[in-house]
Amino acid sequence: MQLYTVETGNFKLDGGAMFGVVPKIIWQRTNPADANNRIDIAARSLLIENGNRLILIDTGMGNKQSDKFFGYYARWGDHNIDKSLAKLGFHRDDITDVFMTHLHFDHCGGSIQWNKDRTGYEPAFKNAVFWTNEAHWDWAIRPNPRERASFLKENLLPMQESGQLQFVEQGDVSYIVESELGFGILFVDGHTEKQMLPHIRYKEKTLVFVADLIPTVGHIPLPYVMGYDTRPLLTMAEKAAFLNRAVDQTFYLFLEHDAHNEICTLQTTEKGARLHETFRFDELF
Repeated sequence: MQLYTVETGNFKLDGGAMFGVVPKIIWQRTNPADANNRIDIAARSLLIENGNRLILIDTGMGNKQSDKFFGYYARWGDHNIDKSLAKLGFHRDDITDVFMTHLHFDHCGGSIQWNKDRTGYEPAFKNAVFWTNEAHWDWAIRPNPRERASFLKENLLPMQESGQLQFVEQGDVSYIVESELGFGILFVDGHTEKQMLPHIRYKEKTLVFVADLIPTVGHIPLPYVMGYDTRPLLTMAEKAAFLNRAVDQTFYLFLEHDAHNEICTLQTTEKGARLHETFRFDELF
């Protein structure tokens, strides 16, 4: 097995929305805001080369939305998925599996693209299976009012129409489900229904793709929960259990949304779990 980071593009989000009830005077210490109160956000994917499979975890926003849509998110930098794959010697047609932690547009928008004449949509990874889970799929295609702006039908329905959509087994266990993709999955429901966090055993370490449970190092303290979460009290309970395991088992947290830190570890302090060390992927692995 070989792992690689894939930077799909940076953007900005409102800092208040990202930190919920936490006051700006506190959260800006770790996540400084610009003049419009927006903080730097990454869309960092993980690529897993395992035998004859090339598995991509999440795909970023993509590029098919309107200029008005992207204007809300102030994209910055020069990262995109094709350049990142090319640097690694791959092409999007090499991808065999696209695993989506959840179906909010900033995690799955890059899975679908315009067709050649821009009359409709098609899979951006023509040789890949798209993986989600049935409970989350049902949640996404019948969105609640709070999440309707995050579940975009142009990102979802073309996966199903292409015949490339499949569901992982959720299982009836309290923690990690072993998947057919070769890694374990933790299901969490606070941010959205059945978000999936891959746990990957790699070079004698456990790397956890923490997605929107812990978007940045600034979100490690327990009460630091996004305003986007549908069930914030449940997020706190899920996060508390995860943080304890992360410290006890020395998990390495792969940070999808932290524009300035790729991987971190945690330590126990008198205030609870806190940041221990940060790493670039290439210096750790």
